[in-house]
Amino acid sequence: MRSVNKVVLMGHLAADPEAKVTQKGQNLARFRVAIHRDWQGSDGEHHEATDFHKIVAWRKLGEVCALYLKKGSPVYLEGKIMNHHYEGKDGKDHLTTEIVADVVNFISYKKNKEGGEIQLQEVSTEA
Repeated sequence: MRSVNKVVLMGHLAADPEAKVTQKGQNLARFRVAIHRDWQGSDGEHHEATDFHKIVAWRKLGEVCALYLKKGSPVYLEGKIMNHHYEGKDGKDHLTTEIVADVVNFISYKKNKEGGEIQLQEVSTEA
C-alpha cells in the first residue's frame, strides 16, 4: 500500500514572510497562513474560528514567496506535513508541525470591465 502526504490550503498570510539563507546557502521563507472557517452547530448557533498553519518554502519558491507575499495576501498552496522534534531551552522535548510548500499560487482579485464581478487571477510557482 502506498502512503500519501498531501495538504491543500487556501487562505491569507497572517504576517509578512521571514526570509532566511541557511548555512549551506539555501533560501527559505517561513510564513503563517490563516484559514477561516464557520459552521452551524447542532443548537443552530453560528460559530467561527480561524486556524493558523506554519508554512516553509525552500529554494527559488522561498525566494519568490519572500519577495511577493505580504501580510493579508491571499494564497492557494499545496505541500506536505512535516513534524520536527527538538529540545527547547527549557530542556523539554517539543514537537512542531509545519507544511513544506511544493506549489504556491498567488491570488489577486480584479474587477471586470463591467465593474461588477470579481475575477480570480493566479500566478503559479512550483518548487
